[in-house]
Amino acid sequence: EVDMLISHIPGMLISEKTGWEEIDRSHFSARWFFKSLVMPMALLPPALYGYAELVHPGAVFPLSVPALTPLQLMVSGVVFYAVQLLMVGYMAMLIQRMSLARDHDPGYDSAYALAAIAPVPLWLASLSLLVPSLPFVLAVGAAAWVASILLIRHGVRPLLHIGDEKTAHYVANMVTGVGIVAWVALLMVSAMVLSVLLGVWTAML
Repeated sequence: EVDMLISHIPGMLISEKTGWEEIDRSHFSARWFFKSLVMPMALLPPALYGYAELVHPGAVFPLSVPALTPLQLMVSGVVFYAVQLLMVGYMAMLIQRMSLARDHDPGYDSAYALAAIAPVPLWLASLSLLVPSLPFVLAVGAAAWVASILLIRHGVRPLLHIGDEKTAHYVANMVTGVGIVAWVALLMVSAMVLSVLLGVWTAML
């Protein structure tokens, strides 16, 4: 089922029907999306970040001095993974509240479905870390952001069941704006938490 969903992503980028209708008819719960899509996909960025740091250090990210140990990388990965899981739930809550502000309640399951599907390109983009090239990673990342925005814009009406075009447009714009800010904030918070943890770690040694 997850493979089917991901295989539909290219069509979902350009259509409000292809893939979306199948997902809507399946009536997947928020719990299903969390266990089947979010939990496994959110593993990719921290795992591949660790790979990039260990296999080709300095090729993509600036060299850290002193270099992070495998144990420190594992701890940072766990922190980043947990924050991602929380962020998807937070986005689902925001999507539902934005819809309610326009007198439409899509239900939490539908809101979570959109929140879980939208970052799939960003998660897949982390595979670019297998290539030791900063320009390549940045180019793939930029394309992933565009893809995520397209998924939001095409997923609002079929998943949230918003019939009115103006309301759908408003919700899509708000979710896009808040989503970008939220995911940037995610990176900043993760970086802050990690710097504190590593600072404490270093002081204890």
